[in-house]
Amino acid sequence: MNASVIDTTAKGAVETEGRDGRGEDDGTIGRSVKRQDLLEKATGHAKFAGDIVLPGMLHGKIKRSDVAHARIRRIDTSKALALPGVKAVLTHENVPRVLHYGSPHPRSASVTRDQYIFDNKVRYWGEGIAAVAAISEEIAEEALDLIEVEYEELPAVFTLDEATAADAPQVHDRGPGGNQVIDPIRVSRGDVDSGFAEADLILEGEFEFGRPTACYMEPNICVSQWDGNDKLTMWSSTQTAFMVRGILAEVLGVPLNRVRVLVDHMGGGFGAKQDLFQHEFLCALLARETRRPVRMEFSRKETFLGGRSRHPGTMYLKQGFRRDGTITARQARITLNTGAYGSHGPGVTTVGTTALTSLYRCNNVDLEGRCIYTNTPIAGAFRGYGVVQVYYGLDIQLDEAAEALGMDPVELKLRNAVREGDLAPSGHPIIGHGLEDCLRRGAEEVNWGPVRQATRNQDGVYRRGWGVGCEMHGSSAYPGIKEQGNATVKMNEDGTVTLLTGAAGLGTGAHTALAQIVAEELGVAFEDVSVVHGDTDIVPWDIGAFASHTTFMVGRAAQQAAADIRQQLLAQAALRLERDAADLAVRRGRIVAVDGSGSSLSVREAVSPTPGIPAAHLIANGTYTPTKSYSFAAHFVEVEVDTETGQIRVLQVVPVHEFGKVIHPVAAAGQIEGGIQQGIGHTLSEDYVVDTSNGRSLNAGFVDYKMPLAMDMPPIRTIMLETAPDPGGPFGAKGIGEDPIIAIGPAIANAVYDAIGVRFHCYPITPERVINALAGTD
Repeated sequence: MNASVIDTTAKGAVETEGRDGRGEDDGTIGRSVKRQDLLEKATGHAKFAGDIVLPGMLHGKIKRSDVAHARIRRIDTSKALALPGVKAVLTHENVPRVLHYGSPHPRSASVTRDQYIFDNKVRYWGEGIAAVAAISEEIAEEALDLIEVEYEELPAVFTLDEATAADAPQVHDRGPGGNQVIDPIRVSRGDVDSGFAEADLILEGEFEFGRPTACYMEPNICVSQWDGNDKLTMWSSTQTAFMVRGILAEVLGVPLNRVRVLVDHMGGGFGAKQDLFQHEFLCALLARETRRPVRMEFSRKETFLGGRSRHPGTMYLKQGFRRDGTITARQARITLNTGAYGSHGPGVTTVGTTALTSLYRCNNVDLEGRCIYTNTPIAGAFRGYGVVQVYYGLDIQLDEAAEALGMDPVELKLRNAVREGDLAPSGHPIIGHGLEDCLRRGAEEVNWGPVRQATRNQDGVYRRGWGVGCEMHGSSAYPGIKEQGNATVKMNEDGTVTLLTGAAGLGTGAHTALAQIVAEELGVAFEDVSVVHGDTDIVPWDIGAFASHTTFMVGRAAQQAAADIRQQLLAQAALRLERDAADLAVRRGRIVAVDGSGSSLSVREAVSPTPGIPAAHLIANGTYTPTKSYSFAAHFVEVEVDTETGQIRVLQVVPVHEFGKVIHPVAAAGQIEGGIQQGIGHTLSEDYVVDTSNGRSLNAGFVDYKMPLAMDMPPIRTIMLETAPDPGGPFGAKGIGEDPIIAIGPAIANAVYDAIGVRFHCYPITPERVINALAGTD
């Protein structure tokens, strides 16, 4: 295979392997074309929800509880309403009392219906209990302080042990009991007892997962306005515009055609902006109450209190191995803390539990996942969706097994790596040998054997080590959600093309990739394709931007629509060239004979009016219902541990990813590097801490919640493989959005062990934990 370096910077290099040898002028796929949103973002003209300013606009604010579990005995808003400039106040007494799905796919078992807009019961410290609309933010904040609340406090549970105790107070009067959100998820295959009986080595361990949050730069924000025809328009920072429309319509009691949701640009979401949040309901209701536009924006603290974190939890994992490294049995018990409301808890638990059936082959599995309510902030969807937690433990235990068996970790992982024909967690056969390819290419790149040997017998304060972590992740949420991608493509009478898509743009460059796919399929220049998006009244329905499926699913729908346009275009050209359409092809913006004979004409000439032939107005729709596709990665990491301070520094990362076909190399590399930055933070420093004595949030803000910054990032050499293209994706492409955050964690943990000989079955691995472990007190 040929490898070509396409971008080199001080921080990283990108390679792609497995190309078909096309020159860069032969198409747009695989080229880092200029992003279509580049100019407006660089010049500040891009409109985010927070940039919307409307005449007469009011400002909404939410009053939050200062107790973790209580009934509201009395709430008095009279003083707030009397404050000059206050236009409306909402509480549980004057909002619709409808149990709603806070999450975007309300008919899916992945989410729960357990939350009111406001309730007469508080279930966590910081939950919203009242809302105010006023002529300024300052007046709205002052009004919140004037609302008097009398609580009847109730016993609370803040930890999994407390919540699952036999006599535990119940957070909700629903579900199977025992504070369980749903019945346990159980997955079994083969005979686990026989598998363990065959094993020459049995390992078991307990793993503990922290509570990192998404920390998107643009906070949750929306603006609502009702027009004279009683139609609601909402500008919102959401990944799921059509789902916001649907749930708002249901709760507000209006038809879908009277709710319009606009999402032009977003400042990040990472999966955590899938839910319909409390402020979106309240913003719409306050605007309806006052008949004026209302703007509501979370403070940074509120993105912690009212946003969504990753699910903290625990996992017990037991595996059996033969002397040759073959895994004979796997048993796991996963328990996740969903906080006060279910949100995506059922889906995250299901995906995390079933993920343990794969990555490393095992015929005998016995898995159980539980999702538990506690009186803590809500956990929800987040990049890596349950897989981050379980693969952290799985991959670390593989490293432990390699050491116990006297094998190299890469050798052991190669022996057990899933491959062509093996069943993925979704039940679909895996295509290709992506995981093996990633492991071999990474080991070659870092010179794995010698660099590992160089870390042996270290002395001194600073000690270095190498580690490897692996992952696989699906493109699409199938089978948990039956998804559908839609796209409409139009060719104008000058030969330019417009793509209409409901897919949200989270800042990842997804719309540029979709335009590349359309240009490639049509055979026209990338610059001739524009994208219309972000308006539920105009673009085709879309389930939302999540599950690493935008390029895979919506891209395929766009490709189908473009293929239809191409056939229509060839038919138009055939009229003008007096040739059979089957003998024609579109190449570099011209329609030519396949055999090279005869005359040709440009795309523009083919659709422009000519004597006797009117202008052609071509339009086509594409709809794609995917099943499942899997991408793979192996991350190789070098760390340095300061044994006096416990500080861990990541020195370099070599991520090797296989995802079928690279549509836009720089954008894909950006996804990988961004995921690595998040993963480094989750593994070493990020943890949203809740006081387990009273439920109070202790570090809800960027002062005390520690994320790695740009200056903390190590050099990254990104290698992207195209060795296992998926026939279901556009040109073989698969998803890449979630994969990079999964493998980096266990790679760091394994490298830390290589450096100092201490295993960490938890994240984050803080300096305090390192010092205590070295001292033998942890």
